[in-house]
Amino acid sequence: MHEKDHFPILGIQEFQPDLQAEANLQYHELCGEMRIEKPHKHDFFILLLVEKGGGIHTIDFQEYPVSEHQLHLLLPGQVHRWELDETTQAYQLMISRPLFETFSASLEFSFILYQKYPVLNLSEEALRQLRYEFHTIRDELRKKPLHWSILNLRCQLVAQLISREAENKYEDLIAYRAAPALLKYHKLVDLYFKDHKTVAFYADQLHITANYLNILCKKHLQVPAMYLIQNRITLEAKRLLLASEMTVKEIAFELGFSDLAYFSNFFKAQTGISPRAFRGQL
Repeated sequence: MHEKDHFPILGIQEFQPDLQAEANLQYHELCGEMRIEKPHKHDFFILLLVEKGGGIHTIDFQEYPVSEHQLHLLLPGQVHRWELDETTQAYQLMISRPLFETFSASLEFSFILYQKYPVLNLSEEALRQLRYEFHTIRDELRKKPLHWSILNLRCQLVAQLISREAENKYEDLIAYRAAPALLKYHKLVDLYFKDHKTVAFYADQLHITANYLNILCKKHLQVPAMYLIQNRITLEAKRLLLASEMTVKEIAFELGFSDLAYFSNFFKAQTGISPRAFRGQL
């Protein structure tokens, strides 16, 4: 059993290589077997480009097989751990939240959607292009003084390459272009899910009816509108149960539930297990 009392939240400065004076953007190479046995969070973004290798990367309680030609995108606040085997050859960019925000507009789709698709299988050509950009960023980071205008452009290009690959791989991402209200709905849910748990609230914010929002979700996402709210609450509940020392009752109130029994029933309905049992199984 893993210790369940607390997952550390690691800052980007803790990983700063000796060769790189700038902590906001870092490059690392991962070679051979590597394990993160205790799950933890970061307060920064990670782009992991896997050229070859195997193993398991667990992100927000979902296991993703590691294999050649992949990009793994880890967002701040996500809980993760990995077991990479001896064949692993990968390249990693760590990007602070403030820096990421300066070029994140180049990512065509919202972070919320990349949270749904954290692992992207790449074509050989896409891997080659991204590897080149990762290595160019590495070389720029070793120069003195740093030229942030060049680094920002390189990061923007990486983001645009990722967006192109994501659109090519996941047809349902295109639905958000066809129905822009859905992307706005995702963003609003991420902002207000603790305080507002009705579809009507979000529909009002979007200036459409709750019925029409439900129709959009069913047509383009194949789920009812309420599913997005419930799914976001459940994810946050899992994170807090495993990544904090809060009691179950405190978590219930943190997530906007009026009493413990209501929260426990909701969580069990969504996961098939009680909050205390979920916390105790790891």
